[in-house]
Amino acid sequence: MTAAFTSGYVRGLALAAREAQAAIAMADAETRRALLESMADHLLAGQGAILAANADDLAKAAANGASKATLDRLALNPERVRGMADALREVAAQTDPLGEITRSGTRPNGLVIERQRIPLGLVAMIYEARPNVTAEAAALCLKAGNAVLLRGGSEASASNGAIATCLHAALREIGLPDAAVSLVADTAREHVLELLQLSDLIDLAIPRGGESLIRFVAEHARVPVIKHYKGVCHLYVDRAADIELALGLLIDGKTSRPGVCNALETLLVHREIADDFLPRALDALRLHGVEVRGDEATRGFDPSLAPATDADFDAEFLELIIAVKVVDDMPAALAHIARFGSDHTEVIATTDGAAAQAFVRGTRSSAVMVNASSRFNDGGQLGLGAEIGISTTRLHAYGPMGAEALTIERFVVRGEGQRRHPPMG
Repeated sequence: MTAAFTSGYVRGLALAAREAQAAIAMADAETRRALLESMADHLLAGQGAILAANADDLAKAAANGASKATLDRLALNPERVRGMADALREVAAQTDPLGEITRSGTRPNGLVIERQRIPLGLVAMIYEARPNVTAEAAALCLKAGNAVLLRGGSEASASNGAIATCLHAALREIGLPDAAVSLVADTAREHVLELLQLSDLIDLAIPRGGESLIRFVAEHARVPVIKHYKGVCHLYVDRAADIELALGLLIDGKTSRPGVCNALETLLVHREIADDFLPRALDALRLHGVEVRGDEATRGFDPSLAPATDADFDAEFLELIIAVKVVDDMPAALAHIARFGSDHTEVIATTDGAAAQAFVRGTRSSAVMVNASSRFNDGGQLGLGAEIGISTTRLHAYGPMGAEALTIERFVVRGEGQRRHPPMG
């Protein structure tokens, strides 16, 4: 890190956010609910400015050769802005997590032992071409009594700034400090290094973006990090699968939005159903413009397919490409997932309840779908209102993280003068 980046720019932002967090934590549940409702209103009122800023970001990204997946994540439109506002309202309506007593019991000595939810403190979000994260991360952090330090990517800097302006207007309207939502406007990567060293101020860092960004954060952080490196999501078509259902899961999981982490990347097919399922699956994938890379058995149905390598089975393509393999049985499917999976999302298509249960027990991913699309591994779809990220690290949270996952539990002990030792003398 050069001297130019040790002048305290990010530290100053973090100090102000840390101070503002106390005001958020002390605000009552109704005030924080009203804040999120106001943020939603200001996003809709500021839609014109947000979309104009986003158009500038998109033009620059396209000129710089950004991939289709990046442009898709970056793009906003009226529907997506409404989606951000709706997510904020859904989070606002949720039960307030702060102060919740999750467990309570009385010890033989009369002490009442409680477990109580409190905020984490200051959360740092480090993300790439996802302007919706600016609003949704802020909402989830504030709902849980935290402040948030936002460092978005340079490709979305105008969009993030326009969204942050709306969020700050809401904070002022409710009478809470702007610094509770602090945006690192200078997107130089050196500022990320500075941020990741602030172990005295930042309680948790959450990176969202490509694998290279997440590994950079994990390797340089002196603060705790919640992360997932990539989403290598599998659909296993069991020998007892309903073929029409399985085809629907395949097409939705692969083609509805291929550039996201819960899109399917690998299809595993039980050998006993391959003759009936694979020809139809290959036709359907071809119809949707998907490039298929297959193992030897899959290429037996279409020799024109490119051979699938281990690198393909390990890949998060984030585009219309899928790797396909025929497996002898479920243990072979589970062994493949254990080797190549990323602990993100696994799907089974089957009408056999025992097979479904064996698949659930045999995988350790953050979400397992039985006869449902991989695309449902999303905080909004799972009832969280929004998500601040998907954790595949087994710390205090696993899977999509909502407001509750941005709290921790502490002990509260209530007594009547009990002592651990009798008085001396």
